[in-house]
Amino acid sequence: MLAFSRCTPLAAVLLVAAACSSSEQDADPSAAPSAAAPAAPAPSGSVQAAAVKTSAVPAPAPPPAPMPPLPDEDLYPDTLEEQREALFRRMAVMLRLSDDQMSAVRGVFERSSHLGQGNPKVTQHPVTRKQCREKRAEAGVVDEDKPMCGGPFMAPLYDPTAGEKEEDAKACIDRFEFPGIPCEHPVVYPSAREAAELCAAVGKRLCDAHEWEGACAGAVHAPEVEYSFDKPRKEAKNLHNRDREIVWAYGREKNHAACGTASRKTEGCTSSGWKRCGTNSFPAGSFPTCKSPLGVYDQHGNVAEHMNLPLASEQLASRGGKGWTEMKGSWFIFANLEAHEDDCRWRAPDWHATRVSDPQSHGNYHLGFRCCKTIEK
Repeated sequence: MLAFSRCTPLAAVLLVAAACSSSEQDADPSAAPSAAAPAAPAPSGSVQAAAVKTSAVPAPAPPPAPMPPLPDEDLYPDTLEEQREALFRRMAVMLRLSDDQMSAVRGVFERSSHLGQGNPKVTQHPVTRKQCREKRAEAGVVDEDKPMCGGPFMAPLYDPTAGEKEEDAKACIDRFEFPGIPCEHPVVYPSAREAAELCAAVGKRLCDAHEWEGACAGAVHAPEVEYSFDKPRKEAKNLHNRDREIVWAYGREKNHAACGTASRKTEGCTSSGWKRCGTNSFPAGSFPTCKSPLGVYDQHGNVAEHMNLPLASEQLASRGGKGWTEMKGSWFIFANLEAHEDDCRWRAPDWHATRVSDPQSHGNYHLGFRCCKTIEK
């Protein structure tokens, strides 16, 4: 079993296997030229013959190493405090966070009585972290880090329909729901303000609605195309939904089975409540087919997500502002209770609408978030 610390980059762990495989191939005597082979005589003639050189066929690159076990992978504590501490250990290692960043993360959690991965007393996850990791390894899932994103497990945002490529991206988005780690259970119960604070704590920001929608659909259009800043929210939403492209992250036909939608509500959970409602979510990335063309997972099913909805251009998070709350995606019981549309570009009504910065903004057991990051050029 590989051992690694908070300071060990995940890429370094993966490279160990690659280096070992490469060394074995280099040591293969069948790949070396024979020392006993006689030199071929040079051909005669007025033109001097070039020396005949033989070059060894390069060995094929070793397959990518599977993701190693997460720290405390099998630990599912009985108390919220222990749950948080185990989560913090995994975040520090997998996201390569500094002590200052982890201190900021802890500060947000400490101000909340519920923020975490669900009430440990009633939550029953349908899949464990280990089962998720093994499923992804069996499917051969490899998500390469993108250097322009400046951190692991993020995907560049761009618009291929406008001729853009990865290198044209102006922002990146977390591939996985916060904390943004493959096979980790999403954090739930944040207010929109706490979600924004946690994104800032790890050097990111809350995503704008159009960034999330474009990441899901496979093309992030310009804000001027995606918002009607001169209209009231309800009218702007209706105009957007009327003309939107209908597509899901996995394709153009709805298929709840492709994503984490088949979990169950806790018995006795009739509305949002800490004591009665378990966060019976899947580990992020448990469904390799629930992936967008830009490489983003779980934008259908698992947990719904806080986003920033700008009602004016200066409220774009991508331009340093803060707008209003918007909930994106569906959640982990959607195969049994389809409460609303969940295609990529569908924009929700103003459910529990507040400013993102409002400390009383909504949070519940099946609501999480994910972060974006502006690329500094």
